[in-house]
Amino acid sequence: MPIKILSVDDEMDLELLLTQYFRRKIRKGEYEFVFAHNGLEALTMMVKHPDIEIILSDINMPEMDGLTLLAKLNEMRNPALKVIMVSAYGDMGNIRQAMNNGAFDFATKPIDLDDLSVTIEKAIEQIEYVHQSQAEHTQLESLKSDLAIASEIQQAILPRVFPPFPELTDKLDIAASMTPAKDVGGDFYDFFRIDDDRIGFVMADVSGKGIPAAIFMAVSRTLIRATGIRGGKPSECIAYSNKLLAAESVDSMFVTVFYGILNVNTGEVTFCNAGHNPPYLMKPDGTVEPLPIMNDPMVGAIDGLDYHDGTLQLEHGDSIVLFTDGVTEAVNKDFEEFGDSRLKKTLEGVTRQSCQQTIETVKADVAAFVGEAEQSDDITILALKRL
Repeated sequence: MPIKILSVDDEMDLELLLTQYFRRKIRKGEYEFVFAHNGLEALTMMVKHPDIEIILSDINMPEMDGLTLLAKLNEMRNPALKVIMVSAYGDMGNIRQAMNNGAFDFATKPIDLDDLSVTIEKAIEQIEYVHQSQAEHTQLESLKSDLAIASEIQQAILPRVFPPFPELTDKLDIAASMTPAKDVGGDFYDFFRIDDDRIGFVMADVSGKGIPAAIFMAVSRTLIRATGIRGGKPSECIAYSNKLLAAESVDSMFVTVFYGILNVNTGEVTFCNAGHNPPYLMKPDGTVEPLPIMNDPMVGAIDGLDYHDGTLQLEHGDSIVLFTDGVTEAVNKDFEEFGDSRLKKTLEGVTRQSCQQTIETVKADVAAFVGEAEQSDDITILALKRL
């Protein structure tokens, strides 16, 4: 599209002068000129031609002078519109006022057309920069909107109704929370019915941040849930998930996973820990201890790996708290980490609380420790108690 230039001047011979000098650019479709003879006509032309981007305006004109026209153009708040003022050399006071009021540049009469051509080219460079910035801003706004929707979708696929199993409220208390560090996160938790006696529960942390991690999170969560519902051992579920994820992994992404199966009648927990932080077992007497560390690798990095099962007995009143490293690695303004020792101390004070109270207390202690420092990672917690 040609750059459309409006010349505003009460001297009629300027039209011929401009069209003659810029005839090659006009023929090539690079420039298009329109003309007005005072400020009022110029405003009318702006209505007829809203794509005008450069205005050459004389200062001294009848009906509406150039300074008044400039003020009216400023009210349009169009950063891509560039105004070049034209006046006699001796009219430097008005020229200075025009520049102070936002004119892009100026030219003096008699007009040096070679110099004017350079000035117009400079204006075009600025206009192109403004258009590029506007396009980038539009893209950013669109991305921001997409991220907001993605965040809503991500939160929606995680269980959010508590208690999740109303028929088990006399046997089981369970709650969970995920707070992403960015618009979308890579952590996830999950729990689901396997059969009348067993439920599965998951805590996981995808490598990386942002949209790639969120997509990998959604795939991992769906795959583990779909496999886990079949009722096999946790190690079998994780091995199968690893096989499928490793085959499709991009940029060597992986996910650490703790997957457990609780028998709600006996309290027996069978679990597989694939490279994830060991959960804490809490006793009603205030005892808090981490589960034994397992050396099974993360999921999705390498195909063909072996995974193993561990067992745990939850007595009545016992709780298990799962979390991602966003909790223990939360840092304050001095770059100190919250750490396992602080988490353990927090949990020692909440062993008789409900699962939701436990999660809220941990989050509050982490927030108090971090203070005004920026959240560096997703913070995800799941608490499960046998009643």
